[in-house]
Amino acid sequence: MPGKVGFVGVGIMGAPMASNLAAAGHDLVLYNRTREKAEALAGEIGGTVAGNPREIAQGCETVITMLPGPPEVEEVVAGEGGLMETAKRGTLIVDMSTSSPVLARALARKGRERSVGVLDAPVSGGDVGAIEGTLSIMAGGSEEDFERARPLFDVMGKTVVHVGGPGAGQTAKASNQIVVALVIEAVSEALVLSSKAGVEPAKVVEVLSGGLAANKVMEVKRDKLLNREFEPGGKVESHHKDLGIALESGREYGVALPVTALVNEMFGALVAKGRSGWDHSALITLVEEWCGRFAPRGE
Repeated sequence: MPGKVGFVGVGIMGAPMASNLAAAGHDLVLYNRTREKAEALAGEIGGTVAGNPREIAQGCETVITMLPGPPEVEEVVAGEGGLMETAKRGTLIVDMSTSSPVLARALARKGRERSVGVLDAPVSGGDVGAIEGTLSIMAGGSEEDFERARPLFDVMGKTVVHVGGPGAGQTAKASNQIVVALVIEAVSEALVLSSKAGVEPAKVVEVLSGGLAANKVMEVKRDKLLNREFEPGGKVESHHKDLGIALESGREYGVALPVTALVNEMFGALVAKGRSGWDHSALITLVEEWCGRFAPRGE
């Protein structure tokens, strides 16, 4: 079993992931920018709370980060007072945030200079997958570092794949987020069409789920889409950020992503309407508004 494990970022995703690790017997040291969240989680699952990232790096053989995006990842891992400053030789840093492939490769290079292993291992499956320990984990980095982290991955995820070298995990996640966003948009159009035509959306979800159109979005987001309850699993603002990363990757590799760009603008419109903290399935509200069907509470 890996030694003491540091966990940085105990939000919607990080808290249940850390809980599953603790339940599997791992000794955790927690850190969160809002210390109260880390303390509350430690009170529930055990473990200790660090005052800053440096403390975690000093005392843990493996450190997992689950942060909002590239700026936070760069600051926590490589910034002043970050993990790299005090990480011992042989420490393994596993970034499970959705971040940039370019940054992932840069952090891996910095890690090699310091004899510190670095994996980019973003996840898919949302808060439900995090709670149930069924996340899909796509890891980039060396095979050796991947195998070191595998016992931890197996606790947090059901599908665990080493997809390639540094940055490959983030590239795979960008691809994942394209598919998820476009499927949410497609399902939204289908449900609004059925509703406008007088067909019960719940019945449409039921019949589509049994055919070629079946998809995970309808399974996991069914209640949110049908009941218009958008308590976040994956936030609008986060998916907007993720599609920006995907479009940046498309520019880097000369890949046209026209529909991704369109849906990215749709998420941007939701942010402008004050729905950045809603679940990303709230994309349906924009389609509804275009059809004159939706009146959000409080607006």
